[in-house]
Formats: sequence, structure tokens, C-alpha cells
Amino acid sequence: MSIQSNLLKRLRISVLMVSVLTLVTFAYSGGGAAAADSMSDKWLSPAPSAARKNPIASTQQSIAAGQKIYSKTCAMCHGKAGDADGPAVIELNIHPAKLSDPQLATESDGSLFWKITTGKKPMPAYGKRLSETDRWNLVNYLRTLPKR
Repeated sequence: MSIQSNLLKRLRISVLMVSVLTLVTFAYSGGGAAAADSMSDKWLSPAPSAARKNPIASTQQSIAAGQKIYSKTCAMCHGKAGDADGPAVIELNIHPAKLSDPQLATESDGSLFWKITTGKKPMPAYGKRLSETDRWNLVNYLRTLPKR
């Protein structure tokens, strides 16, 4: 290999490395913004979503179904009683919503449904993971947490 082709090869590798480092830095800084956003106090749903009415009556059957879903999907972060003290909180260094807070009563069913459906990092979106009925049952169960 000639000296000239060796220099070109090194130049290409250097340019590639700088490009990769730039992309990684950009991606990391964007992730920081998302993490900072997830820490904000206000997480508002769009007005049309907040206005949605829960089509599932808040019966003992619906609440029991919601509790089962909550135990499997939500308790690891939000805690068994919704006190934001689930086992994943320390391990993942997250700050989930305290669902036992009486302020939850000020949120509409549609707003809670939208938040469960769309998620917000680090909380995953459950729109494709849970059926619509399951998400409404979960809303009915969440309504019981501040009373416990």
C-alpha cells in the first residue's frame, strides 16, 4: 500500500469517527432534554382527549380488572398503593407520579386514559400493549387509590 492511500484511509477513518462522535453527542443531549421534560410537574393532555368520557362503568368488576392490570404493569414503578415507591424507582432512578395523591381527582378520566395510552419517558405508552377496555378499567382502579 502506498503512503498516499494509507493517509487517505486514515483520513476516512478519522472523519468517520468524528461523525459518529457528533451523532452520539447529539443523541445524548436530546435524551437529556427528554429526561428533563419527564421531570416537569405538569403533564397536560390535549383538550379533546381530556374531554373523553369513560365508557366503562366503575363497577367492582371493572375496578378488580383494573387492579389486576395495575399490579402487573404499574406497581413496579408507581408502588402497590400508588405512592411512587415501587421497586423499580431506586433501580432505574425514576420519579413516577404519586397516584395516591388526592390531586389525581382533578384529572379527568379522559386525561388519565390519554396518559396511559401515550406514555411519557420513562413511562412507556400502553396504547398498543393494553386494550382500550383494559385502559379504561385501569382508570377506574386509579380512582380508588387516593381513597385507600
